[in-house]
Amino acid sequence: MPLPLKYLSAIAALCVLLPVPPARALDLTDDTLANATAYIPPQCYTRTRAANGAVHNPCYACHVASQAPNYVDDADLQSEYTFPQPAQDNHWVNLFKDRSLAVHLMGDEDILSYIRTDNYRRGDTLLLAARLRKPPKGWDVDGNGRWDGYTPDAWFHFDAQGFDRAPDGRYTGWRAYAYYPFLGTFWPTNGSTDDILIRLAGPFRESAEGHFDLAVYRINLAIVEAVIKRADVPLPSTDERRYGVDLDGDGRLGQARRVRYDWAPLEGRYMHYVGRAGTLQRAGRLHLAAGLFPEGTEFLHSVRYVDPTGDGNVRLSARLKELRYARKTRWHSYSDLHEAALGEFKEQNDFPDRPSQFVGNAERGLRNGQGWVYQGFIENARGDLRPQTYAETVFCMGCHSGLGITTDGIFSFQRKLVAPARQDGWYHWTQTKYLRGLADPLQADGQGFYAAYLRANGAGDEFRANREVGKRFFDASGKLKPAMRERLGHDIALLLYPSRERALTLDKAYRIIVQEQSFVHGRDATVTPPKNVYRHVKTDQSTGIETPLPAPGNLRGTYLSAE
Repeated sequence: MPLPLKYLSAIAALCVLLPVPPARALDLTDDTLANATAYIPPQCYTRTRAANGAVHNPCYACHVASQAPNYVDDADLQSEYTFPQPAQDNHWVNLFKDRSLAVHLMGDEDILSYIRTDNYRRGDTLLLAARLRKPPKGWDVDGNGRWDGYTPDAWFHFDAQGFDRAPDGRYTGWRAYAYYPFLGTFWPTNGSTDDILIRLAGPFRESAEGHFDLAVYRINLAIVEAVIKRADVPLPSTDERRYGVDLDGDGRLGQARRVRYDWAPLEGRYMHYVGRAGTLQRAGRLHLAAGLFPEGTEFLHSVRYVDPTGDGNVRLSARLKELRYARKTRWHSYSDLHEAALGEFKEQNDFPDRPSQFVGNAERGLRNGQGWVYQGFIENARGDLRPQTYAETVFCMGCHSGLGITTDGIFSFQRKLVAPARQDGWYHWTQTKYLRGLADPLQADGQGFYAAYLRANGAGDEFRANREVGKRFFDASGKLKPAMRERLGHDIALLLYPSRERALTLDKAYRIIVQEQSFVHGRDATVTPPKNVYRHVKTDQSTGIETPLPAPGNLRGTYLSAE
């Protein structure tokens, strides 16, 4: 007689706790997709209708009426599960596993020791970069004997202005920025901490004569920020005569204390980079347009465990779960992007059941069709970083190529903190109290960014499985508690930080996924199967959301004790 399923699950859980065997050779040349629609994330299978008839809307976090040159405009997805046929069965089977026993048997000190061990850097060595200098045969997709993708080169050693510095003091070009965490999944209370660095291409860091110039770089970063946010950006007092550019738009060259956003080419109003980038822009070799990053822009995003500090706070773990990389390799104009969006719409209309396709490979990264290449690294079974496979990278592509909420495919930069935040938001989380003391920023409609999400969703995560947030912020009838909403207005950590117990539980659950190497089946650190997740959705099934919510617009924040 076969063993009952619950006993088989317990045995499987125990096996996960056994010593990890030597990792088998990873073959990155394998581009097999067990899940053809891996670009549709698990959160899209959320059951939005509750048993009591209430309708929850976590969908507006991603799917909104977009702003050009984002022509995706997918607010309709708040109202319908519009999936191609292969996606109608939920392939994220890790959601349906019960890891309670394995989590219970894993010691607190064991998981703390694990997450506090750095798997990225050891002394003056970047561990993954060292391994990529002579990649294993299975990693060399094109067989030319070298690694042709991104080689990690950030040291995560930041100066007072947020610039990353190598051990010899050299600037790597990377700069850290603080930002309001994205709604739901990326809150520490839901399992992960993270940070993000930006780097502009070489010419943006150089004087007109071609020499590295930190002042030029800071100005160009501020110009890019103004262009992305479509708003004025503060600047240290800068002599415009040195650069020959009217940065504050007052009609003369003097002392500028801001970059004024004033880009309206149809009305003859333009903005200009400084230094060598400005020279190349005038020659038509670099471009500037509202809502678009310039060519060569790079982002580095580390996803980490939640490390409870013992005083009610949390911090980023030393260990990386993932290292995600993006680089803009080609410029696409507004008309290029509009034409591509129309083509995608026609494709979906003509072939609604055909999954999206992504060009590229695990070594060089995957293209999103909008000028960007995305690549990732993730833990192997022993916790060392390795390149993601093609299938594991497809997981990243839907969010970075087909959502109305993003700006040029990027999530975070438009939510970067500004003055009066420390260094106008140019700092790394390790240089402050992380999220503690940041006020809930105001949306364009005057609501708090996070309070609005709690009202719309009625929960602190898409699956409505975070009981800790539920108990803390909602009353027995499911209404947001006024007193907690008021406190949230002054400190978002009250919502975004988990208790020590929850942090360790989620860390353990994710480590089990790492040991299984089952990322293609889902990466969410769930312990018991969430109840509000569909195993199957029907064609154009209604979510019950009748009126789509708008995007929040530029956030206006205040900065309290964290600064």
